Amino acid sequence: MISIRDFSVKTAACAIFFGTILSSVPAFSQGAGQAAGPAAPADASRKGVPSTYHGPMSAVAAIVNDHVITTYDVQQRVTLMLMSSGGKVTPEMLPQLQTQAVRDLVEDQLKSEEIAKFKVPVDDSEVNDHLQGMISQSRVTPQQFEAELKQHGVSIDTLKKEIRTSIGWMNLVQGRFRDRVRVDQDQVDDTLERMREDAKKEQYLVSEICIPVPEPSKAQEYYNASLSLIEQMRKGVPFAAVAHQFSACPSAASGGDLGWLHAGELPKELDEAIRALPPGSVTNPIPSEGAFMIMAVRDKRPAVVPGEPSWTLVYASAPESVGRNKALTELQKIKTADACGSSQRLDLGPDVSVALQENMKLSDIDPRFRSAVDGLGRGDMSGIVEADGAYHMVYVCDKDEGLGLPSRSAIEDRLYSRQLSQIAQQYLRDIERKSMVDIRLKSQETPNG
Repeated sequence: MISIRDFSVKTAACAIFFGTILSSVPAFSQGAGQAAGPAAPADASRKGVPSTYHGPMSAVAAIVNDHVITTYDVQQRVTLMLMSSGGKVTPEMLPQLQTQAVRDLVEDQLKSEEIAKFKVPVDDSEVNDHLQGMISQSRVTPQQFEAELKQHGVSIDTLKKEIRTSIGWMNLVQGRFRDRVRVDQDQVDDTLERMREDAKKEQYLVSEICIPVPEPSKAQEYYNASLSLIEQMRKGVPFAAVAHQFSACPSAASGGDLGWLHAGELPKELDEAIRALPPGSVTNPIPSEGAFMIMAVRDKRPAVVPGEPSWTLVYASAPESVGRNKALTELQKIKTADACGSSQRLDLGPDVSVALQENMKLSDIDPRFRSAVDGLGRGDMSGIVEADGAYHMVYVCDKDEGLGLPSRSAIEDRLYSRQLSQIAQQYLRDIERKSMVDIRLKSQETPNG
């Protein structure tokens, strides 16, 4: 089973093709606090998608160490990017798309060299699984998928290579740096407390675009590039298409979609910005955690009305035959045995039964145990209850006060993913500084002659 944490980093390898994700996010207007105006007609034609390559295949677009990236490589990548946007790219956006394609290819080569250096294995089955997932989400057959690529002059091997690099890179980053990621319980507690305080305020349906700033001296350059992306959205390019092509966050794989968020769930500077926006608007670029963030508020909904609380409990029992004192000693071990994370495999002795019970409302609990659970909070343990010839106790892993807040594990995964993403970006920048990178293809040039 893939955990949320694994999924959040591995899905960055997947592109969702043929515009299947684009219809969910409308075009937006620029500026904090401005509502979206009428969207300009999107350029849905595929005139910008070259079906064949007519330029010199051996022309040099960039050199990374001793590896040459050709203009043909750039053409292939640009075509993939255009296809994944459903053709919804204005002509003015093509130079920026080409620049991004060159940049992506340079980074992919640096990643590939590092993957080879550390001999990180990537199974063909894993690549094929990701590819199959893309095909399934595209709602086409494998034959149709490959035919669409071929129609536009793109080899499926090009796509597989991109997927392989993405998987290998994330495996490498996780393998080398996951022990450096520290999401302590105080961070989770602080986030939950902030969300709890804000739970009676509005909720937001949010998307994001992350533009990393590799060097502080180039901040203005990246700020201006972020503004140009917003300008493209004002002309009708969907937010999801821009996020998919230009965002560095894992959410790029789903068009930047973060889903419904409670107030206080994002870093303070982002949280304050989205609160000020009406639905259908985007922020200006916001400096945050070494990047410029563009946030879109797609919708808002009223504050939560508290409902019935629910608990995630570890339940343990021992037969009366072991004696009350021994049973109490054994049952109390669930408080120090990481029971919430491993209760299915937890061994407290041959006489003790253990089970994890999630999302238990008081009305779901046997009436004989309700008074023992009612009033308990996270980290609390009930007193011993005698019933049916056994001794029973429960330990509270988590409690939802009926506010619909995400679980602690979901918050921990989000914090973990953000930290690991920051480390990965810094790692890549360090590799680039130690490498020879010569980009020769200028933004005004076209890769197909």
